[in-house]
Parts: sequence; structure tokens; C-alpha cells
Amino acid sequence: MKRIVIFILVVLVTLGIAGYTTPSLVNNIKLGLDLKGGFEILYVAEPIEAGKQVTQDALKETARSLEKRADSLGVAEPEVTTEGTNRIRVRLADVKNEEEVRKSMKEPAELTFRGPDGTKEMIGSDFVEGAAKVGFDQSNRAQINIKVKDAEKFKKVTEKLVGKPLAIYLDERQLSAPIVQSVLSDGNATISGNYTYEEAKELADTINLGALPLKLTEKYTQVVGASLGQLSLHQTVEAGLIGAILILIFMVAFYRLPGLVAAFTLITYIWLLLGAFWLMKATLTLPGIAAFVLGIGMAVDANIITYERIKEEIRSGKSLLSSLKSGSKHSFRTIMDANITNLISAAVLYYVGNGAIRGFALTTIMSIILSILTNVFFSRLLIHLLIKSNKFNKPSLYGVKEAEIRGL
Repeated sequence: MKRIVIFILVVLVTLGIAGYTTPSLVNNIKLGLDLKGGFEILYVAEPIEAGKQVTQDALKETARSLEKRADSLGVAEPEVTTEGTNRIRVRLADVKNEEEVRKSMKEPAELTFRGPDGTKEMIGSDFVEGAAKVGFDQSNRAQINIKVKDAEKFKKVTEKLVGKPLAIYLDERQLSAPIVQSVLSDGNATISGNYTYEEAKELADTINLGALPLKLTEKYTQVVGASLGQLSLHQTVEAGLIGAILILIFMVAFYRLPGLVAAFTLITYIWLLLGAFWLMKATLTLPGIAAFVLGIGMAVDANIITYERIKEEIRSGKSLLSSLKSGSKHSFRTIMDANITNLISAAVLYYVGNGAIRGFALTTIMSIILSILTNVFFSRLLIHLLIKSNKFNKPSLYGVKEAEIRGL
């Protein structure tokens, strides 16, 4: 009786928590542009100045600049990633002013140094490429060491602005406004202030970016309307729910009591997977939902392999508890072989893929891990509680007719 009470408590508490938290989890999961609407652009980057090279550092800094620019335009949670040697992919979901955003995004980032009256005294290309470095003063405070190409030009600027600020701007956003302390004639300068190391590193990277401006050309564009995205989400979720319900009905009809346990562990698995998405702040896309539904199928497959093996053990004349132990033991290797193979494949996809492919791979990886925890270990624990209670000892409750048992 004690084991029955434990079983009922586990089921009720789990379902209660899942039912209470699921609506909040679903509402707080980030949706990709294919579900929420928006657009995706693949840029090809090339240097503005002839003879220059597109380095990985310049590409990454340009991507970071694009992300900040999208933020300043009011785009929530932009996704900007680099690809290969000269490509940047930008995904912007739920964009209202598409044309304005697209026009602003592809313009080269302009780094300028301006006087108090707003005059542009110097631009990013005036600085030596990659020369901006983070250092430390005598008080161990972070500072930025820079070097210009034209020392005479820099000398004239510092003569003009001694005791005045020379503000640093990226586009129209002020990054810093250091005061010119003295005339600098050798082309070297130090930007100091109350910077943390991270702030100094970011400013140095931005200056290096300004010294290597890149021109962006749209190579590929995909636009998804908000209504189309919502329709895709609705249809996909509806198809997934119908499929899940049919699977649960099949499991209960074919495997009886273990089928009920499988139905419960599948619900637990879906709830945990939603929770994992929320905790990781992952973005859910159509390929991600496809992997989600595929994961349900893989979880069911694990249950079927286990239960079929248990039924075979029962038919051989073993007791229910012995059948559970033996069936679980022999099915475990088959399940793990299949899941490890899928796990390796998903890991490779995540490593070599990008964008939607990575989303599919990440969802698959999480699905496999949670499927093993819920539909192998958790399911086995629950069935063990039922068998040990001595209240469910009829073979028919496990989908086996007494006439099929060889020992009888």
C-alpha cells in the first residue's frame, strides 16, 4: 500500500507542477523569425579600402556592431552570427519598420572622434589596424593604448583640443569622451578613465573595428510575415498535439499499465524539455519544433523496446519483478546504442551547422538526454513501484495473455 501511495503522490505532484508552470513556460519561450515573423539577411563582407583583408577579428567585431545597431533601432534580441571567412547572418524577429532597419543595418559602422562642437576630427581608418590594446596604469586601472597613422595630423588635433574632450562615437552613439591632457606628437596615445577591463577591451575592439571598416552586401534575404509565422506555429503545434495524443492512445491500448506509465513519463518529458528551453533562453524555430516532435517519437521508441522485452520475459514464465529487471537490463543497451548514435549525429550537426540547423541539433540533444532520464530510468522506477505493491500482478495488465505464458 505504501508503494501505491508513493506512486500516486509522484504522479499527482508532477502533473500538478507541470500543469501550473507549462502555460508560463510556453509564453516565455523565445520564438524564431519563422514563427514570430521578421526577416533574415546573409551579408557578404568585404573591405572598403582596396588591398585590405577581411580577418576573423574584423568579422566578429562587425557582427557585434550590427547587433548593437539593431538594439539601438529597437529590435528585440537580434541574432547575429558569423559564417565562414566573410559572411554574417542576421536574424531579426518581430520587426515593424523593415525597410528602415535593412537600410541602417548594411551601412558600414562609422567610428569618429569628435570635438566639443561635434566636428569630426578623426575617423576609424586614421588608426593603425589592430593597434588598440588594453593596458594598465600605475594604479592598475585599465586603459587603452592607441596608435595613429598620421602623427602630424594627430598632433594638430591634440593642440587644438588640449583640456577639451575628444569624444569617441560609433555611428551616432557616444562610447567615451576622454579629455586631451597634452599635445601628442609621436602618434601614440592613451585613453584612460574609470574603465573596467571589460569596458576597456570593448572600446579597444571598437577602435580596431573602425580601423578596418567593412562593406556589407546582401547575398540572401528571407522575409516571414507575422501572420504567416503565427499560422506556421499554430499548424505545427496542432500537428504535434494530434500526433502525441494518438501515440498515447496507442501506448495505453497496446501495453495497458506500462502504457499508462509511458503516457505519464512522456508528459513529464515534454514539460522538462519546455523547461530546458526556458532555462537556456533558447530560441524555438520550426526545425526546433520538428526536433521536439521527433524527440517524442524517440522517447516512445525507448518505451516500446523496453516493454516488448518485458513482455517476452513474462511469456517465458518469469515473475513480473524478474521480467522487469531482465527486460530493462537487456533493452538498455539497445536503447543507449540508438541514442548515443543520434547524440553524436546531433553534436556534429551543431558543430558544423548554423542557424536553424543548430537549433534542430540542440533540441535533439536535449530531447535525447531528457528521454533517457524520463522514459528509461523514471519509467522503470514507476513500474517497479507498481509491481512491488503486489496489487497489479496480472499478466494481462502488461499486455500479455495467460495463454501466451510458456510456464503455464
